[in-house]
Amino acid sequence: MTTQNHDDPDLRLSLPRVSPLAEITRFGTATAHAAAGVGRFVLHTIGDALHGQAPTGQRVAHEVRTTFEHLGPTYVKLGQLIASSPGVFTETLSTEFESLLDRVPPADPGEIRRLFIEELGRPPEEVFTSFDTQPIASASIAQVHTATLHDGEEVVVKIQRPGITTRLAPDVALLERFAGLAEISEYGRMLSARHVVEDFADGLSAELDFRNEAATMREWYECLRPGPFGDRIRVPTVYDELTTSRVLTMERIYAIRIDDAEAVRAAGHDGVALCRNLLLSLLESAFHGGLFHGDLHAGNVLVDAEGKLVLLDFGIVGRFTKRTRRILRQLVVDLIVRGDHESAGRAIFLLGAVHRPGSTAKGAEDIKKVTAPLSSADLASMSYTDLGRQLAAVAKAHDARLPRELVLVGKQLLYVEKYMKLLAPRWKAMSDREIYGYMAGILKEAERDRRSERTRSG
Repeated sequence: MTTQNHDDPDLRLSLPRVSPLAEITRFGTATAHAAAGVGRFVLHTIGDALHGQAPTGQRVAHEVRTTFEHLGPTYVKLGQLIASSPGVFTETLSTEFESLLDRVPPADPGEIRRLFIEELGRPPEEVFTSFDTQPIASASIAQVHTATLHDGEEVVVKIQRPGITTRLAPDVALLERFAGLAEISEYGRMLSARHVVEDFADGLSAELDFRNEAATMREWYECLRPGPFGDRIRVPTVYDELTTSRVLTMERIYAIRIDDAEAVRAAGHDGVALCRNLLLSLLESAFHGGLFHGDLHAGNVLVDAEGKLVLLDFGIVGRFTKRTRRILRQLVVDLIVRGDHESAGRAIFLLGAVHRPGSTAKGAEDIKKVTAPLSSADLASMSYTDLGRQLAAVAKAHDARLPRELVLVGKQLLYVEKYMKLLAPRWKAMSDREIYGYMAGILKEAERDRRSERTRSG
């Protein structure tokens, strides 16, 4: 999901316009599925009550996830956002929705074959020496198949679901209307509901052309490769001659999911090193490259036999301008190194995040209350749900609308900390020599920025 200019005429070419009739029809279908989900929940609740059991959070989460599946690919994609937002939603809900990340029922094999021929001009059995019609992963937008090239190289082939654009468009139109209604409320405005839906739609548009993902993979790696962490992380090689807007062919990499702690340890990998490398690569790509991976859920972060991190699925990325990177460097230094919360408040204001700043001192005190747990709590005992509630309270008090890219990178930090708890629960990131050294470098850059600003203003 790359953030783009919403006035760009090419922004949403992948999603066709929707007629009022199609929108009304889809609203009726969606309402029927939602009502069916409520009905299933009521029936199960009655059954549980007859057996003396109270409805559980797991039951609620299961019915919500089932309803999202019935509603179709757009809502499956929303469900993936829930699964990919640790600390934002409850652990029960996020865990239930994890099945939507790569275990959605696959499309009809005949339709997949026809789409492949439309894109590449030949059937899979001519392009490859072998092609498995049973996908190894299937999500809302695409599914992934394994194949072998004529030279013996093993590859994975990501194929878009046939007819996906016409199925997504009416749902997006409905979501835009609902977001407009949501912003009537205070919380809707605080969450920037319309902007959330716009970002969601923009992300779908970008994901519908796999050439965007291929280009982003290369750009991200080229930004990171020359630096100190470029040899600790990798992305699959893309086969351009076998890649189109709806088919993406990449090298196959055998690796372990980063959240499979037992397998990671059995393979002899160092959990601290993995978490350190993931955190450093995220910080380096965000602070210096300006382009960072925006969906670091465990299905997209693997560990190969050499202990290198393998990043997959660049459909969602974030971008920071040079100005934003400069302000963020200052913000990080103010919060973590200097403890200067008033300066941090000014940095947040420069980012355009606070619409009702009020007293600088009061804002600094609120920020201090929220950020204090970051420096004092153990990773293993920190509650990100509570931290999220505190942030929401501060946002409400100051009418804050955090920049969308800042929220996105914050979500990735929550992922990193989730893997820390699994693989290195006693590791203190900010006490680590390499992390400390990196942050010291950020401090020097921030000081250099300050001197440059004083010189220009003087």
